[in-house]
Formats: sequence, structure tokens, C-alpha cells
Amino acid sequence: MLAQWQRRLDTALRPLINNFGFASNCFVCDPNNAEGLRIPFVRDDDEGVVRAVATLAEQHSGAPALVHGGVLAALCDDAVAWAAIAFGRRFALVAEMRLSYLLPVPIERELTVTGRLIGQHRTQMWLLAEIRIDGAVHVRADARATAMGAELAAGAGVTAPAGG
Repeated sequence: MLAQWQRRLDTALRPLINNFGFASNCFVCDPNNAEGLRIPFVRDDDEGVVRAVATLAEQHSGAPALVHGGVLAALCDDAVAWAAIAFGRRFALVAEMRLSYLLPVPIERELTVTGRLIGQHRTQMWLLAEIRIDGAVHVRADARATAMGAELAAGAGVTAPAGG
């Protein structure tokens, strides 16, 4: 079983890194943002998702023992952004996102966040993010994102095409 998992790691999971030619300073995923979460995402081709695993601490809480909803929203936002890059092959900005907080997310528990591209038409992408603990969905986000054209990209500081 371990050899099978290692083989899967070698072939299906690829780290998603900023190789775009410009600094992102992303609050969620940039390893160089000292004030950020620095949570790395991987692309899982077998599952058709991007994925990150993290454990959030007391400084990320809203209620004393629960992760702040805004931090959870930021995780979902980053998951759908990486899904747009990895599977839609475009940079996209979230135009709208509806979050459902189904179960509380306790601090100091390992969670998994995934992002998936559901569909796209022209500049519009529909995406789904989920945050799970021990397989149970705690947060679900449905999002619509708009792929960046040249003007929108320039305004956001994007100077290179997306590649995933």
C-alpha cells in the first residue's frame, strides 16, 4: 500500500508554485509572505483537484477554539484560484463566492482544502472549494470567477500568463 501511495505521489501530485515571473505575495500560499499562512497547494490529476493540508492555530481563531470564518473564506478563495490556474489554465479573479459553514472548524486540527473547476465558458469559470476534517465537509464554497484579460491582469499586477 505504501509503495502504491508513493507511486501516486510521484506521478499524480504536483506542487503548485509561483513560476509566473512576478512576485505574488499571496496571503494564503506565498512561502515568502512572513505575515501570511504559507500553505502550499498541490495539483492532484487523479482526483481533478488542487489540494492543501494545514493545521491552523490560535492566532487564526474567531471564537476561542474555532478558526475564524474569514480565514476559512481566504483558504477557499485560494483553492478556487489555484483550480482556475491548474485546470482552467487562466488567471481568474473570484467575482462571487457563496460559502456554507456546515460544521465548525476547530483550531489545531488538520484540515484539507480542495478546489475543483466545475465548468467554464469564455471568460467565466465555475468552481467549488471544500474544507474537510477527517473526511467530513465543514465548509463548502461555490464560486464564479472571471478570467483576466490584459486590462484586468495589468491592474492586478499580473505580467505573465498562467501555467499550472
